[in-house]
Amino acid sequence: MAILIIDMGIPPGKIPEQCGTASRWFLDALGEIGKKADVVHPWRDEELPVPTAVSGAVITGSWSMVTDEEPWSEKTAEWIRQALFFDIPLFGVCYGHQLMAHALGGTVGDNPEGGEKGTFNVTLTEKGRNNLLLDGFPDRFPAYLFHQQSVLVPPSGCDVLATSEKDACQMLRYGTSAFSVQFHPEFTANILKAACTDDAGENGLTTCTIIPETLWSRKILHNFCRIVEDIG
Repeated sequence: MAILIIDMGIPPGKIPEQCGTASRWFLDALGEIGKKADVVHPWRDEELPVPTAVSGAVITGSWSMVTDEEPWSEKTAEWIRQALFFDIPLFGVCYGHQLMAHALGGTVGDNPEGGEKGTFNVTLTEKGRNNLLLDGFPDRFPAYLFHQQSVLVPPSGCDVLATSEKDACQMLRYGTSAFSVQFHPEFTANILKAACTDDAGENGLTTCTIIPETLWSRKILHNFCRIVEDIG
């Protein structure tokens, strides 16, 4: 069974023609370790497969807002609950991170500290330092972030594995093999630059801090794929 990429929407403006779309970014990231994946687009009203038909799933970021509770998004939230019932490995990113938390009873909303757009340090918690997904990681590493909303209250029973200066829920763990991250392991510097430039509007000016690479966050995605392989 293949890993499933659940693509949660198309980027705005010129981003798709400059850099592609979220599913392409993940396919490229997985291709670095020889992994392939199927793609489904709930926002196009494409049907999600039965959870037990996939070995694991990645839920992408989006320029939509989880708090809008759009029908296609809420259907995906229900699918997430079903997948976790069957202990299917899941990995949510940005919107996918927030949607997983929302699906399981957490609270999502605008971050009162403001959004994070650029390169920021992510710091592991004690539980993060003792999780196999993050084995060998430094206590702090840089990651690409682009978000306004955050998980304000995590679901009951999940573990917080990492934080940032503005966000107390940068990385969460649900059960044995389901994780979500607010940062973007699939981003390259060019993707982040395109997102920040589009966000700046017609003047094209951006205050985003962008460093050349964030290999540690990319490794988390790759480690998740290996977990899926081991379970399979």
